[in-house]
Amino acid sequence: MKCPYCSELENKVIDSRLSKDGNVIRRRRECLNCERRFTTYEQIEEVPIMIVKKDGRREEYNREKVASGLMRACEKRNISVNTLEEFLDNMERDLKEMGEKEIPSSVIGEKIMIGLHNLDDVAYVRFASVYREFKDVNDFFSELKTLLTEQKPT
Repeated sequence: MKCPYCSELENKVIDSRLSKDGNVIRRRRECLNCERRFTTYEQIEEVPIMIVKKDGRREEYNREKVASGLMRACEKRNISVNTLEEFLDNMERDLKEMGEKEIPSSVIGEKIMIGLHNLDDVAYVRFASVYREFKDVNDFFSELKTLLTEQKPT
């Protein structure tokens, strides 16, 4: 690591600490030439996940884009932003644990569908109507019938 003051490459680590979430290491260093101290941060270099769209195009995974779709599906529903953030965090962790560099968009769509189905039925149907490209009322009715037959009687 090059000293920001004198550009010397030789230095020593004085202190190392993990960040709160454990993803970053903060290191205090001292230059062996000018004896000044500076801080560096070390973190894992993440390989971006590429999403393979239905038409074969590839684009980098975009959390904001997925969050926007979730927010639209959950609009005017009693679902907190924290719940949606946690949902996104868990889904992204699952995607990374798959270990694939390219993931079909259908995998992400299905994960969202399953999550919304467990979270809120109205948000689920809203998302399904866009994701599954409902053409008419019959498509809605068919999805609602499936939803109602899956629910256990109370």
